[in-house]
Amino acid sequence: MNTKKRFSFRKAIKYISVSLVSLVVLWIAFHQIMVFFEKNKYQATGQLVEVDGNNMHVHVEGEGPKTILLLTGLGTSARVLDFEPLMNELSKNNRVVVVEPFGYGWSEKTDKDRTVENVVEEVRVALQEAEIEGPYILMPHSIGGIYSMYYANTYPEEVESIVGIDPTLPAAVDYFDVPVPTMPGFLRAVGPSGIARIVVAGNEEDFLPLSAKGTYSTENLELTKTLTVWNGYNKNIIMEANEISNNIAKTINMSFPADIPVMIFTPKEEKTNPAGKSTITFYKEQLENVEKNKIVPLEGHHYLHWTNAEEMSKQVGEFISES
Repeated sequence: MNTKKRFSFRKAIKYISVSLVSLVVLWIAFHQIMVFFEKNKYQATGQLVEVDGNNMHVHVEGEGPKTILLLTGLGTSARVLDFEPLMNELSKNNRVVVVEPFGYGWSEKTDKDRTVENVVEEVRVALQEAEIEGPYILMPHSIGGIYSMYYANTYPEEVESIVGIDPTLPAAVDYFDVPVPTMPGFLRAVGPSGIARIVVAGNEEDFLPLSAKGTYSTENLELTKTLTVWNGYNKNIIMEANEISNNIAKTINMSFPADIPVMIFTPKEEKTNPAGKSTITFYKEQLENVEKNKIVPLEGHHYLHWTNAEEMSKQVGEFISES
């Protein structure tokens, strides 16, 4: 046997392995340095308040007799930026607030479980620390619907009305007989390792709003990509996703309080399944006990605020003025 060739082969493998490990380490170091400089360059747009020893970001736009609290869905890394067109419209006549939970936007991360109780309490403390008094008009998107359901049932005196943007409600899983999504724990390495930076750079359009040109400014879109790199699949997002089943179990028997007005925006093009069920039939069932309710179908997809900010603001104005 030619031991020299075998030795050379092993030596080459060793050098290649060491080189690859070195490149990975250098990339992670580069990524962390970039995050450090980016966070110093792009300061929070609103106020940072302390909640349970960590900073939480509270952004406020406009003034008015009504306070609208926007609650976004799972995984929307840059929540303030995502809601910008809708905030611009709503804030013409109202005070509009976005509280970015831990792990989102400019808020820090936490080790506390992402239970519905913890998430809602943290939002309430952030509002108190920022001296933003209620009652609030809760405006949840997607998974924010579960938090709003809990909020309205636990603190009804703080909720003036609810306006959902295709909200996920606790009973949806049973109604449509669908599984609850989860996320594998290893995804939490995507952010710290810099993998998110590579993915975002190679697939920018997948992480930006699907809206008409000019709806979001160039600055907003660039910053959205940056915050996605910071927050993509971080530990709090993973924890929140894997807590959904428990949060649904805690709220499954809740319904909207009858005396709190509720309006829901939903995508117009609804397909009915073989059992005759659709999102609209589901929402109608959920609102049966609510004295003042309204369902507004709009053209678009799950993120209706990307394309319907002006119409949604008009509908919200009419609904809350009548409530």
